[in-house]
Amino acid sequence: MDRLGDPRGRRIPFSVEFSPPRDADAEARLWRAVRVFERLGPAFVSMTYGAGGSTRDRTVRVTGELAEATTLLPVAHLTAVGHSIDELRAMVGAYADRGITNILALRGDPPGNPLGEWEQHPGGLAHADELVRLVRDLGDFHVGVASFPEGHHRSPDLDHDTRFMVNKLRAGAEYSITQMFFDVEHYLRLRDRVAAFDAEQAAKPIIPEIMPITSLRSARRSLELSGSKLPAALEERLVRAAGGGPEENRAAVREVGIDVATEMCERLISEGAPCLHFITLNFARATSEVLTRLGIEMPAPAAQPA
Repeated sequence: MDRLGDPRGRRIPFSVEFSPPRDADAEARLWRAVRVFERLGPAFVSMTYGAGGSTRDRTVRVTGELAEATTLLPVAHLTAVGHSIDELRAMVGAYADRGITNILALRGDPPGNPLGEWEQHPGGLAHADELVRLVRDLGDFHVGVASFPEGHHRSPDLDHDTRFMVNKLRAGAEYSITQMFFDVEHYLRLRDRVAAFDAEQAAKPIIPEIMPITSLRSARRSLELSGSKLPAALEERLVRAAGGGPEENRAAVREVGIDVATEMCERLISEGAPCLHFITLNFARATSEVLTRLGIEMPAPAAQPA
């Protein structure tokens, strides 16, 4: 990927994930977060893509605006689910027309039920490695893929999951970004499995994805959709923080979430992770707090002319 190295000489680069806004208010919130992160200098920013292409037009538009109106390096998500090969080619062309040459190639989740049965489009692709080859054949694109520290929920076992991941790397992917996880050991064991399976492909960056938890309810929903799990000790800690009232104690949950995310990042840095990728939910504050604790300070605002 272009500019994967740390642009400001810090000890580790970071990146952030945005989602296409649903309405004008959400779009204004997204751009507030964009401007905060632009000052912090991430290595790249990614823009997600709804199941079955449900946010396709917004994804292309907003990702294009990130490329044209900011100093950020955008990575566009592209999913095979629900699309024919011709539609996928058109999407890649639409990104290229906006100057976007970094794409995260994903098989994608079924629309309506991410954990449901996956069905190949009659004129589409069956696996993410095929999508990687398609994108690479269409031009000079930098392509990344997803990886799964706990194993993909559709994989029968971790060996099977590792084989599919390595196939995506062999197809031409230059790096992977993991699904979110909350036990660093899962990330370390993923690296070990890839190294044991194919040492050459293991040299490619495996970027850990971190979600600073600010709400137990929303975290549980995200985990339910992803198939990942909270470690029992962490869930107990969050439940205690949430309290027993009708509404969770968001401030207390958030404090635990920021602490845990910071602890995870410190461990990942010590273990040689190449980059830290944060799920932001289009907010800047929680990720900014973690970055500050890690020693990545927010630059002072530029002085305004009198």
